[in-house]
Amino acid sequence: MKKRLVLLLSVVLILLPAGCGRQGSASGEEHQSYNVAEAADSVSDVGTEEAEPTEEKNLASEEAVETVDSFGEVSVVYMTRDISPEGLMAVYEALGVELSGDHIAVKLSTGEPPASNYLRPELISDLVQHVDGTIVECNTAYGGSRAETAMHYQVAEDHGFTAIADFVIMDEEGSMIIPVEGGLQLSENYVGAHFADYDGFLILSHFKGHAMAGFGGAIKNISIGIGSSEGKCLIHTAGKSRTNIWGGNQDAFLESMADAGKSVVDYLDGNILYINVMNRLSVDCDCSGNPAEPDIHDIGILASTDPVALDQACVDLIYQAEGNESLVRRIESKNGEHVLEAGEEIGLGSRTYTLVVIDE
Repeated sequence: MKKRLVLLLSVVLILLPAGCGRQGSASGEEHQSYNVAEAADSVSDVGTEEAEPTEEKNLASEEAVETVDSFGEVSVVYMTRDISPEGLMAVYEALGVELSGDHIAVKLSTGEPPASNYLRPELISDLVQHVDGTIVECNTAYGGSRAETAMHYQVAEDHGFTAIADFVIMDEEGSMIIPVEGGLQLSENYVGAHFADYDGFLILSHFKGHAMAGFGGAIKNISIGIGSSEGKCLIHTAGKSRTNIWGGNQDAFLESMADAGKSVVDYLDGNILYINVMNRLSVDCDCSGNPAEPDIHDIGILASTDPVALDQACVDLIYQAEGNESLVRRIESKNGEHVLEAGEEIGLGSRTYTLVVIDE
């Protein structure tokens, strides 16, 4: 049954419903996505392995061939609707790969006090301990309780992260510079100096809206999230300032996030995995201490080796969700999907993906 599930989900492609308000990409092309509910229905309705493909499935196959031609393999995103420690472990194991090396970092957001939507330790502790990971963060560049190292360590303790694993602020001793190859805006990226202490990274992101980027997921976590304070400023200003995050061009900022993310992946030689948790789907990010209440029900947990495919799948699920109006407005008001377009353009990943639902 598992092989049949993968096959069918890899070839079911639909256009987003006309009523959801989806806009075309910046290039003027309408994006196509995989629909979880319809895909699951297709699996349950098929009684034999020899079911005839529909015209829509053939279209999906053509898209998959294009992805193979461009990236060497089809990007796969795994999903479970079970938002629990067991579900998190299951979707990680579905990836079928382990991070190599003795020193593994788990990058997440510690969350801004007093009431942000950071990933709770009780949800993530089993997985963090499975990879024998050190939880890592960098200081913020906008003030708040996490702008200075001592305060940030206190927040990590208060939020329960130091109780489940070792915890390190990667830029507590400044920055290290890594090159950006083929970037649209940046030629170098400033990350926390302790970034080099780790062989591999598990990028554990709470997917949500964001006041500046439109949404935050895996790409934001490997760019802004791993950037030192001065690196965050460089990304926000497309390389113009290491001391100020304000006033940059929006599309250049999004392109800089893609550039910075690619530099991280290149430096790690691909020894990096990505998980997005789609719960508490506020329009506000974990950097807000008092985020707006979500209008969308929790959706699930998704994982991939491709950060562009993973974030694209999450965005597509938002567009299919009931009550999505406020979050869609937030994404579109910031041209949020441009970071996915930029990421695909520079080779960070693919916006075309196969979605595999692992739930039995």
